[in-house]
Amino acid sequence: MKITILCENQSSYENDKVCLAEWGFSAYIEVGNLNLLFDTGHTDVYKHNAEQLGVTLENTHFVVLSHNHCDHSGGIQHHNFKIKKKLIMHPEIMDKLPLNESEKIRNDFEIITSAKPLEFSKGIFYLGEIPRRNDFERGMFENDKMLDDSAIAIKTKMGVVVITGCSHAGICNICEYAKKIAGQKLYAVIGGLHLFEDDQKAVNGTIEYFKAEKPRLLYPMHCVDFPTLWNQKDINWRQNRN
Repeated sequence: MKITILCENQSSYENDKVCLAEWGFSAYIEVGNLNLLFDTGHTDVYKHNAEQLGVTLENTHFVVLSHNHCDHSGGIQHHNFKIKKKLIMHPEIMDKLPLNESEKIRNDFEIITSAKPLEFSKGIFYLGEIPRRNDFERGMFENDKMLDDSAIAIKTKMGVVVITGCSHAGICNICEYAKKIAGQKLYAVIGGLHLFEDDQKAVNGTIEYFKAEKPRLLYPMHCVDFPTLWNQKDINWRQNRN
């Protein structure tokens, strides 16, 4: 498996002359012979970075949107696919997008909607609606229950790999559901975890969860603030980066 981050809030020092950054998330996932574009950021930054990094987006087999927010779905309007791609998402997303955006998506893609877990390729799951099980994650954004917020789970020999966009449903809720659907222990978590220092209940609960689960790889990015990312003493977020 190869995962290339096409859009994130920062561009690394090594790539600062070729890659752009914006508030958003997009990842290109290659698993065997399948290529998956997960989220598209806010603008066409993901396309620019894909070109710079040697990723041929036309080879995409599936596009998946994690939820409706523009920093994850906005870039899809800038696609230049020559043929219709299969687009997987929660059925509520189309109703939440601006009309001009939803119409373009209907015209340009073969749409697959599901509120239930969907194994769209062997061992690769779109999780659908995430059950809210714990008492420390809000599981919503502002006044929106965010039923459309979902993630990808990929089975591997080492355990399940979870790729998430923003984790409005709660990253621990997502991981627990991914473990259940894949039938595997947690191996890797990559993407936006939606953790901020002004919500210490969620931060502390998440830290304790990952300390207990002990995933081999943990890559929090996008919607995780710097105090949470770097200054927590109870867990070293970077321990699995080496």
